Amino acid sequence: MKEHCTAVVLAAGRGTRMGTQTAKQYLELQGKPILVYALEVFEQSAVVDDILLMTDKDHVEYCKKEICEKYGIKKVSAVAPGGKERYESVWKALCILKERGQSGFVMIHDGARPFVTEEILKRGLQKVKETGACVIGMPSKDTVKLYDEEGYVKETPNRKCVWTIQTPQIFSYSLIREAHDSIRQKDMSKITDDAMVV
Repeated sequence: MKEHCTAVVLAAGRGTRMGTQTAKQYLELQGKPILVYALEVFEQSAVVDDILLMTDKDHVEYCKKEICEKYGIKKVSAVAPGGKERYESVWKALCILKERGQSGFVMIHDGARPFVTEEILKRGLQKVKETGACVIGMPSKDTVKLYDEEGYVKETPNRKCVWTIQTPQIFSYSLIREAHDSIRQKDMSKITDDAMVV
């Protein structure tokens, strides 16, 4: 029997690092908001059963009408307000899933990343079935330098050992939920993705 798989799409970010008035997930790319591209892949995916869209409270109705309804994204089971930080949005999504009695798998994806594919989803889900956790990544083409407190280079890691991590990050629901439960009382200010939590 197929285990349930929910895609949690995070779209609550304000895009402050990009310096635009509009959050990057709502910027248009070839006539559609960037967010729509990822949602369409999850919508058409054979491995995704439903989508939980987390946005900021001011965009909940916008996402329902101007994203889901307008572009025919029917797998979205809920559009809910996320948190101020990424990890808070994930936590809120996991709480919603707990209320539903979620089991199986969760794909956590940043809504501002439009280039996810069905092949990525299938390969990631296959790996998570083997290991309980899988992150999508690419080998780094750049040379990376690690520096010390004074700003001097202390190490240049071998490029063969450096990967840039992307999303979705895929987990068994029980693993990601337990990880978030256990870390809630700790300093989460340096948490940048769910693999760090796990």
